[in-house]
Amino acid sequence: MKQRHTAGSHEARAHRQLQPADVHSRGSGATPLQLVSDHSHTGAHGHRSPENRAGDSRAPEPRSPEQAAATAWVKRRVLLLNATYEPLTALSARRAIVLLICDKADPVHHNPEGPVVRSAEAEVSLPSVIRLRNYVRVPYRARVPMTRAALMHRDRYRCGYCGGKAETIDHVIPRSRGGAHSWENCVASCAPCNHNKADKLLSELGWTLKHQLVSPKGPHWRLLSTTAELDPVWLQYLGEGAA
Repeated sequence: MKQRHTAGSHEARAHRQLQPADVHSRGSGATPLQLVSDHSHTGAHGHRSPENRAGDSRAPEPRSPEQAAATAWVKRRVLLLNATYEPLTALSARRAIVLLICDKADPVHHNPEGPVVRSAEAEVSLPSVIRLRNYVRVPYRARVPMTRAALMHRDRYRCGYCGGKAETIDHVIPRSRGGAHSWENCVASCAPCNHNKADKLLSELGWTLKHQLVSPKGPHWRLLSTTAELDPVWLQYLGEGAA
């Protein structure tokens, strides 16, 4: 009995260690994609200098240029426009390539420094902006959802009290005193102003807001509410509110 239990445990451990070689591409019928190059600057050979490695015994192994390119590929985003050039969302690089290969979208703004991806049948340069060939109806939503990213974009990353660089979000009427979590009661704030204001009202401090707090309007704000970092190239497609 003891030997049978030991053998069963060994088989269970071996079973847990098994991993499929390619779970995503197997049986899907999709052509595997391979990253050929990424023109982002990662150094001459992708390694740190000997001086930096000497004093860091716990530093991880230096990444190869291929590993650095793969990391940049995963983080890269592409702006997707509707057939009417209305901004829809920010796609992952892989999803954008699939739309291009399947002829469901066309490149709008090429990125000369972007990566090049190839399969057995095609080679595609990843653009910064793509546009759907067929119009997609977007359900109308009257009010833009308020998120940290959208609020920071609305206030242009400036403190609503002193005009400095905003780092946090503050409730003008504190939540402890009945203030709502809404566009009309939230403002971007720097850390010192947020700390000094605490749970006080503006009238108690003699402070005033530098701009009116309103709910933004426009289709591009749906994208801004989910995307903290914007490619500067996207601004010309997002309207004046994003500039």
